[in-house]
Amino acid sequence: MAYRVRVVPNRKPRIARAEKAVKTPYGLQVVDSCVECPLITEKLFCDLSIRALEGLDNITSPATYPKGAILFVEGQEPRGVFVVCSGRVKLSAGSNKGKALILRIVEAGEVVGLPGTISGKPYEATAEALDPIQASFIPRDLFLQFLRENAEAAVRVAEILSNICQATYQEVRYLGLSGSAAGKLSRFLLELADTHGKAENGTVRATVTFTHEEIAEMIGASRETVTRLFASFKRRNLIEVHGSTLVIKDKPGLQKVFDE
Repeated sequence: MAYRVRVVPNRKPRIARAEKAVKTPYGLQVVDSCVECPLITEKLFCDLSIRALEGLDNITSPATYPKGAILFVEGQEPRGVFVVCSGRVKLSAGSNKGKALILRIVEAGEVVGLPGTISGKPYEATAEALDPIQASFIPRDLFLQFLRENAEAAVRVAEILSNICQATYQEVRYLGLSGSAAGKLSRFLLELADTHGKAENGTVRATVTFTHEEIAEMIGASRETVTRLFASFKRRNLIEVHGSTLVIKDKPGLQKVFDE
């Protein structure tokens, strides 16, 4: 059974059980079986043999969560992993002063809680639903036993952990070597264009689903700084913003800002 933290204003968060999904709340298309999941051939962990997927079905507990639900908290003892079936999950780390840094955005088909579950050390981040999501929880003891019995899945997990490690090194490099907030924001926009953008008539269009506050937490800046930089980039004709649509008009110009 999965759990989430329910935050009550002016009270400490407490752990609450999440009911097993039996309907389709929050507008989600609930997937009841790993074998029948449409993400099977699209994501590293999901693209397993039928035998392995059937084994996963036997140990997972699917549940739906609203936007803002907490799957686990930084520093909490690892209970297991969550396979994100739909929606996105934000992994963030916080400081004693209340500041937060978004470490990664997890997409559907990915797994959260792997490092802590494998090592037995506390979760290294807080996992929060950015959208209404469906996620399947796998208890730590059952997950480790599953990996011992399924070499294919164990190799996939090793690949995922290696990818996380490489992405972390890259992120530290960007945050450490980019000396200005403008450089960090330009790098974020360039990566968004490369991963989710569509080229049109010499420009690149991409949908931005993050608030200025969330972008600030990703690049280690303040919300006010991000808002000011967006205005500056627009004045310099580097970008245009139409609602949730970002138009990168001068990609070389953004690259120059990053290189400065």
